[in-house]
Amino acid sequence: MNKIIKILALGLLSVMAVGCVTQKKMTYLRDADAVKADSINARYTAQTELTIRPGDALTVFVTALDKEAVTPYNLPTVVFNAPGSTQVQTTPMLQYYIVDDEGDIQMPVLGKVHVGGLKRTEAETHIKSLLEAQVVNPMVQVGLLNAYVSVLGEVNQPGRVPITSGHLTVLEAIAASGDLTVYGQRHDVLVSREVDGKMQFARLDLHSADIYTSPYFYLQQNDVIYVSPNKVRAVSSANAGLWLSMVSTVASAATVIVTVVNVSQKKNTTSSDGN
Repeated sequence: MNKIIKILALGLLSVMAVGCVTQKKMTYLRDADAVKADSINARYTAQTELTIRPGDALTVFVTALDKEAVTPYNLPTVVFNAPGSTQVQTTPMLQYYIVDDEGDIQMPVLGKVHVGGLKRTEAETHIKSLLEAQVVNPMVQVGLLNAYVSVLGEVNQPGRVPITSGHLTVLEAIAASGDLTVYGQRHDVLVSREVDGKMQFARLDLHSADIYTSPYFYLQQNDVIYVSPNKVRAVSSANAGLWLSMVSTVASAATVIVTVVNVSQKKNTTSSDGN
């Protein structure tokens, strides 16, 4: 019986050891400290705005003290019910510009305006400079409508995450997706990105504070984050029934062994008392 107790104790210690390893694997930025921060800050560059790219949907509002003077430069906020229809919807809808493959938009009166490769504030300054020859003290506001990233895989709430504040980090995107599940591989998070019509890929280790210096730490519009499952998830998904059956069999066998040992010990005790 003592041997069985020792075996069970060793098994319990093994489970506890596995639990400690699992907890360590689930910890983010576990090497972050003051020394690491100094090293990171020497290479870290904060990003405050997205860069306008082909395919982006932009809103451009032009205002001035003379409101009538800027009316021709703004798109109307209405939309027809159907192509060719003369009826408009009762609720006006926001109109926007699509940045073409050359990085241009077609604005009323101004015509073709190049905004590709510019930050939002840079685009505002550029459009304002074009207007100043025609409008007194114009003000320009540019907004991105379709800036988002997609988060897939082992997160609690997969889906699209909008970029609403001008920038979004990989940690913020994961937080907005409800964090990784316990099955997500934190050392191997894939980020895919399209640049000039070609795909780029990077794998980030969330255990390390070095992700702050990665060019993929700040996400760009249309980036895709994929969190792959660990081996536990793979095994449980593919062979859940088999593993449950094995656990049940092992538990039953352990119960039988303990029962047989107890009966044997009782017989030995009775025989000893009889002698």
